[in-house]
Amino acid sequence: MKSTHLSLIAGAVALAAITGFASLNAPEGTAAEETATASRLPVERSSLVCPAPSTSDLAETTYTSFTPPGTGAGKGEDAKGTAELKPALPVLDDDEVETDPKKAKKAEEAAKKAREKADKPVLAVKEPGKPVLAEADGSDAPALVGTATGTLAPGWAAQQTTTVTVGGSRGLLGVSCTAPDTDFWFPGASTARSRQDYLHLTNPDDSAAVADIELFGAKGAVTSEVGDGITVPARSSVALLLSTLTDESANDLTAHVTTRSGRVGAVLLTADDGSGTDWLTAAADPSSSLVMPGIPADATSVQLVAYAPGENDADVKVQLMGKNTTFAPAGNDTLHIKSGMTATIDLKDITRGEPGSLRLTPVEKNRATPIVAALRVVRGTGAKQEYAYIPATGPVGARASVTDNRAKGSTLSLAAPGATAKVKVTTSAGSGGGEAAVETYTVKAGTTMAVTPKPPAGLKGAYALTVETVSGGPVHASRALVLPQDGVQMFTVQTLPDDGGTVVVPSSRQDLSVLDD
Repeated sequence: MKSTHLSLIAGAVALAAITGFASLNAPEGTAAEETATASRLPVERSSLVCPAPSTSDLAETTYTSFTPPGTGAGKGEDAKGTAELKPALPVLDDDEVETDPKKAKKAEEAAKKAREKADKPVLAVKEPGKPVLAEADGSDAPALVGTATGTLAPGWAAQQTTTVTVGGSRGLLGVSCTAPDTDFWFPGASTARSRQDYLHLTNPDDSAAVADIELFGAKGAVTSEVGDGITVPARSSVALLLSTLTDESANDLTAHVTTRSGRVGAVLLTADDGSGTDWLTAAADPSSSLVMPGIPADATSVQLVAYAPGENDADVKVQLMGKNTTFAPAGNDTLHIKSGMTATIDLKDITRGEPGSLRLTPVEKNRATPIVAALRVVRGTGAKQEYAYIPATGPVGARASVTDNRAKGSTLSLAAPGATAKVKVTTSAGSGGGEAAVETYTVKAGTTMAVTPKPPAGLKGAYALTVETVSGGPVHASRALVLPQDGVQMFTVQTLPDDGGTVVVPSSRQDLSVLDD
């Protein structure tokens, strides 16, 4: 009798390379030296989702997508793969069942056209190292869902940048398309009357997802009876106005999104009457130490919003990593965050003409309580002000990329909260032409370095920035894009956490050949 014996570890290796899961535990009893032979492999599949850009008919949106060059997954021409973003399907109201035969036929034809449209990519990366670009106008631009495979999967990134030049919520909105997940934190949300905060949930999969939304304010959980069991249909996106989830009006909240089934991409679109608009992306997972990199030198107001999700209160040190050193802002050197409650600090113009990054660490190392946090940053004053968010973010790690950089207006911020670090920054070829360039920077411990990237020679279109850690301690990074309009310094900030393009998997010593029993 013959049977095929497959090593459990080898099977896990293949699964990790395909899905991108980076945590695998060796079976009990595995020798230490066997664990030490773990290798790092490129992922073979990546997923991204992008929310619907805007509800304004005057919105102008640019989509960009990019995969950095490097060691891809697999070998041979068949491993090249694809990287496509397609429109999400429209959400249909099941309660509106059309009984008129003629109208029902028209509805069926419209649904068929929507499905055909969803099969046509808006963006399709053809080769690593060269970004692609697409544009859309008005409020009809759809949410996007997509998958990258083969050599185009590791490090695949995309961004949408939207400009709204008039109206109470005019501004520059930028968001990096996100990987779907099951758990998201948004410190800085609001249900105040002056705000319009829409939570966008996008489902990339072929089955429905079910999500729950919790809100936490300065006094704890906010009562809501309609935030549970929200269904997000397959390959579709829904937008929920936070103020409709509760009768309470609050300026500073923390929103928590989890899924009961399936997975979604989640981002929060905020609009403040007269102050601007931008996306708030999910903050890094709860941790006792956090970094929010890239506060602009000319920030006129900086507000910190933090939340402690566990059973213990948190006491944290608040420090600014400036151009030359780290220091505590006068009068705001510590923050007490009660368990289950949202706390805020108005740091005003903390940077005072120099770029900086905010670092939060425990006051007492033996009482390290995990928290989540984000910054709301304002530039300008009065009718000329504009704001953006900087959520706490993980380090660049091995590599991180951000797309949609222009010939003018891009600033890269690099913060080293621990030891001095060296990073390599690559400006890619442009979407319409140009030559990639590489520069290396050394970021001193406890400081923030603001860099104006040198555009690629012969640049046409938009380019991507890729940051790689060469040596030293961890580096946290963000990119600010500034597009002035009628005297307003409209801007948006995107963080650069590790792209997860590779995963550590254990090596197997077992022969996978067919064995005779």
